[in-house]
Amino acid sequence: MSGCGQPRNEHDGGRSCADFKRQIDGYGLTTAEILYRMPDHPALLQTFLWQQYDKAPDYPVLRGFLDWWRREIEGMLHSVRVGHKALIGPADFEPVRAEFLLN
Repeated sequence: MSGCGQPRNEHDGGRSCADFKRQIDGYGLTTAEILYRMPDHPALLQTFLWQQYDKAPDYPVLRGFLDWWRREIEGMLHSVRVGHKALIGPADFEPVRAEFLLN
């Protein structure tokens, strides 16, 4: 059973339903490439990839994560590059350009 509110399997915990509801509310999959300086070697940059459902263009979930990073992580942020894909949207329409009849 995979109805809303019922886990698809023992590892799901109902998360797929919550993710679907977020998508209906306008959230899309957001990926952030975060470059930060190593605390002991500030000349070196390290990469961290973050991915979560978030709402463009304000990105409240990502902003909350970055605020947490600034408070809790010693590695100073260098730059953040963001990609976003709305997974649910209006259906694409393409007109038919040809029709083939088979006997």
